[in-house]
Order: sequence, then C-alpha cells, then structure tokens
Amino acid sequence: MPTIKDVARKAGVSVGTVSRVLAKNDTVKQPLKLRVQAAMDELDYKPNLAARALRTNSIDVVGLVVPDITNPFFAQLAKNIEMEAAKRSHSVMLANSHDDAETEKTQISALLDRAVCGVIVVAASDGSITHKADVPIVSLDRRFGSYPLIATDHFDGSQKMADHLYGLGHRRIAYIAGPLSMDVARSRCEGFVSRIGTLSTTSDPIELSVHEGQFDYDSGEELGRTILDKVASDKRPTAIAAASDQQAIGVLRCARDLKLDVPLDISVTGFDDITLATLVVPRLTTIRQPIEALAASAIDQIFETNSPAQDKAIAGEVVKRGSTAAV
Repeated sequence: MPTIKDVARKAGVSVGTVSRVLAKNDTVKQPLKLRVQAAMDELDYKPNLAARALRTNSIDVVGLVVPDITNPFFAQLAKNIEMEAAKRSHSVMLANSHDDAETEKTQISALLDRAVCGVIVVAASDGSITHKADVPIVSLDRRFGSYPLIATDHFDGSQKMADHLYGLGHRRIAYIAGPLSMDVARSRCEGFVSRIGTLSTTSDPIELSVHEGQFDYDSGEELGRTILDKVASDKRPTAIAAASDQQAIGVLRCARDLKLDVPLDISVTGFDDITLATLVVPRLTTIRQPIEALAASAIDQIFETNSPAQDKAIAGEVVKRGSTAAV
C-alpha cells in the first residue's frame, strides 16, 4: 500500500507539501497541487483518515441529528445537507434521536467523541448536552438551546396559506396544528390564526376551528374524520389547512373514505412540500420549505467560523395544486 512518502517521492516534493495539499492548505501553489494530485491518482493513494484525525483532532465529517429519518421532510433535508457537505469534500454522519431528549443527548455525545468538525441538530429537546463542544453546533428547523437557528419562516408561511384560502372565498376553515409544545407547530398555528383574525371582519366573518394533533398521516386522518364526519354540508368547513403535508395527506384519505370530493366539497392544504405531495390525488397545495437553502445555510454556519453565528429565517412559498379551489 503506497504511503505519503511514496507520493512525495513520485511528485518530487516534500512530505510536508503533500500533507498541506491533503489539508487543503491555500499556501500550496496550484502547479504543486496538480503534481501531488497526479501522483496520488497514479499510485492510488488513500490518506489515512484515522491518523489525520489524531493530528488535527477532527475528521472531514459533519454530524447530523434528526428526530426521525422516516419522515419524508427530514429525509429530503438530510440528502441536501449531504450534497452541500460534499461540495466541501466532507461526508455526513447521520443519527436519529427518535424525538427523544435522552437519545438526542447520547447521539450528539457520540458524534463529538468521533471528532466531527461540526454538528447540525434538528432538535427533540431544549438543547442540553453532556460534552463540551469545541466545534460549531447549529440548530436546524427547530431551536436547540442557544445555538444559532436556521429555519423556514413558519409564521409567514402559514399567513401566506391563510391568504390563499381567503382569496378562494373560504370562510369556514378548520386548522390542524402539530403538537403545540413544539416551537415549529406553535409558530405555524399562530401565523395562520393571526392572519385569519386580521382578515375576518364584521361584514365578512370567518369561522375558524383549531385542532391539535401530531405531524403524521394517522393524526391527519383521525382529526379529518372528527372535523368532517356527521356534519351537515352547510355547517362543514369548506377548507382544512394542515400544519404538515403528512397530516394533509391523512385528511385526503379521510375525505375519500367519506366520499367527499377534494377540492369540490373540501379544499385541503399542507406545509413542507414533501415528494409525496405531488404523487397523491389530487396533488397537494402546500407551503414549500426551501430545503436547498436551509441545507446550504446550515453547512455555511459550520464552516464559516470567522463570521458571528446568527439565526436565519428563510421564506417559504405557496405551491398551488389541485387540492384547493374556489368555494
């Protein structure tokens, strides 16, 4: 197996120069970089990452902790973070917290023990960790302790969806919230409710009911049935806005079982724009989270340590599809 000395000999440079090339040190001039890279390619040299980790006290890996990788939104987010890390020649080490605070703490500690260069956390807790973190930690989507938060502007996105339904003439609306113990769910709910409150007037009132559930398919189906079943058509909401696409897809399933036409009998909206939103029938009107921008911003926070870490809210957008229509 070729060594770093073999590469140096082949390229006609010092071992130190090869080390600086491997470390992506900008002091090495481009012609030397190309010579060293050509020598490594010719010898099929693979750097000893374990030895490098001992020297630098870190590896070219970003840690990522998510609540549940089976959630389509988090799966898409993880994919984009991996792509952004790859642009910087880094890999991603993924861990699931299963939405459990103790598991989250254990997973973060395990990542820090492995000397990752930074950790991105989609939080399941308030942010306490047992290890001293000598690397950047970034909150993504959900606030994790005092660490900087990169997130969609959930409040604004829900207000935009309220405007969309109002513009279609809906005046009897049900809102299915996520668990209101979570900041994300509260922000989405507060945005929708506050905007409806602003739009509703004495001469043109809006009836709004709020129902709290989980961010999943079963909760959407169950609450959809509660809202729609055994209700006279003149009392039934004309639109259901859900706090997640999974909930909204559960509502679509419920509406089908109750033989209600979407969107003629009931309009349905979601939030996230997961891949499945374009595969259900009818295709789901939703708020698109800017996943690519979220991932890029989170990775930037990990690597751009010269700039002060700060929160960043990125606007979502209404994606109009077949699940909504005018009353």
